[in-house]
Amino acid sequence: MVTQDSLIQKIAEIPQVKIGHFPTPLEECPRLTQALGGPRIFIKREDCSGLAIGGNKVRQLTFTIGEAVAQNADTIVHGAASQSNHCRQAAAAYSKLGLNCYIRLAKDHKSIVQGNLLLDHIAGADVEIVDIPFGPELEEFKFNLAKKLHADGLKPYVVASPRSTALAAAAFTWCIAELHKQQKQLGIDADWIYTSSVGGTQAGLVLGTKALGMKLKPYAIAPIHWEGKTDRIRDAANSAAAILQLDTQIVDTDILNTDDYIGEGYGYLTPEGVAALKLLARTEGIILDPVYISKAMACLIDHIKQGKFQKDDIVIFLHTGGTPALFAYHEEIYENL
Repeated sequence: MVTQDSLIQKIAEIPQVKIGHFPTPLEECPRLTQALGGPRIFIKREDCSGLAIGGNKVRQLTFTIGEAVAQNADTIVHGAASQSNHCRQAAAAYSKLGLNCYIRLAKDHKSIVQGNLLLDHIAGADVEIVDIPFGPELEEFKFNLAKKLHADGLKPYVVASPRSTALAAAAFTWCIAELHKQQKQLGIDADWIYTSSVGGTQAGLVLGTKALGMKLKPYAIAPIHWEGKTDRIRDAANSAAAILQLDTQIVDTDILNTDDYIGEGYGYLTPEGVAALKLLARTEGIILDPVYISKAMACLIDHIKQGKFQKDDIVIFLHTGGTPALFAYHEEIYENL
């Protein structure tokens, strides 16, 4: 185990850029707790991280772009699904730092200039929708584009796994160090932390809690069916441990992740997710996104109803942001209010 101060020092030694508002708030949700009949619920507000309406990727980009800048890159290549929160926050970060930004997005059922995609354009990124599936084929396309840009005299850096996922895990180890301090300030010692993740976010939560010897147990809700997800999360956590020079090693049994709340598939709403979104808005005035974190909240609500917690338990819910996506799904959401 390490101390909070020593962990923060190790994190500070990683190349990084200052692009977000940290630490993000940790706030109690008494009306939500009352509506659900316990446990006591707090929300860690990664949606308040700044930079184009915020979200969890700002913390990750602090290190991926930090690495790019350290390598003297002048151009960033990124890509994902058409309503990617990561790409939206990346486009804003690149504008803030004066870097060239090329974003290639997979054509899908939400390839409309609304929500995150609209913000990509507003931020001035070079955006193109490509008829290539989100996944390994799009990753290959990104690296091929980087080769062309290099031939044109630019110095590109590609944001891609596994390196990006490992740096995300380092970033959310930092998030846990923040939570460790915030819990002491509030006089609490939470039992669980719930969030939406199938990669670096959960990897960092698992690594951070284990390295600091916290009783806090991370539980993640996958937004997409990902073959080999446990391997992906474990490997990202252990890569982050190497980056941070931690002796902590993550094993499969440390990883609690469910894909029972995805619904029809990635990027599609569920009735339970919309109900969770509505409940949080109407009890705490906090807005969830419809694709990721609303499904995670639906899981937490379901677990409470199943009696998985004691009433005196404390649960932290990590809000990963994604709010702009609401506007790309406005019709489906409004129909279900």
